[in-house]
Amino acid sequence: MAGKQLKRIWHFIWDDDSIWSWIVNIILAFILIKFLVYPGLGLILSTSHPVVAVVSSSMEHSAQFDEWWGENGAWYSTINMSKEDFSSYSFANGFNKGDIMILQGRNPADIEVGEVLVFISSRTNPKPDPIIHRVVKKWEENGVFHFQTKGDNNARQINECQGGYCIFENDIGQNQVVGKALFRIPLLGYIKIWFVDMLTLFR
Repeated sequence: MAGKQLKRIWHFIWDDDSIWSWIVNIILAFILIKFLVYPGLGLILSTSHPVVAVVSSSMEHSAQFDEWWGENGAWYSTINMSKEDFSSYSFANGFNKGDIMILQGRNPADIEVGEVLVFISSRTNPKPDPIIHRVVKKWEENGVFHFQTKGDNNARQINECQGGYCIFENDIGQNQVVGKALFRIPLLGYIKIWFVDMLTLFR
């Protein structure tokens, strides 16, 4: 009897084409990713956020590198970052809204200027969003590492509060660091963006 029930359940999940079977598959996929795949990746990559979706255009480059540098290089020159320096960095051509970034946890001492860092945006917000920007400065103070970041496509660093939500890119403590970007998967992040947009509409 139990064997027949298991066969029916198996058929319903894997072979049935009904809408209910699709809904159950989506729920199962969510549970597997949320509670098995995601934590497993986090353990392997030593970070609480092994995968993040890029939800803004702050790291996009609208042109080839030389043209982009011609439009944006002046800011980096003020911090003594040359075109040659920048071109040698990972993701020197930026990345796009909707991309998925795979992260790896890093010892703060090993994070270098030019790497793409993911950090928790606020020390006060109860549910802060992770921000993914490039490290433009690093220093150590009383045994604690600090960083400054900037979005490649932003005219300046973000240092402001709006509605009680604060982002300060000019002083990111090592306790805010989630990890560094290893590689990207184009466009896959739009699944999350569309899902969040749908939830917002229903609210």
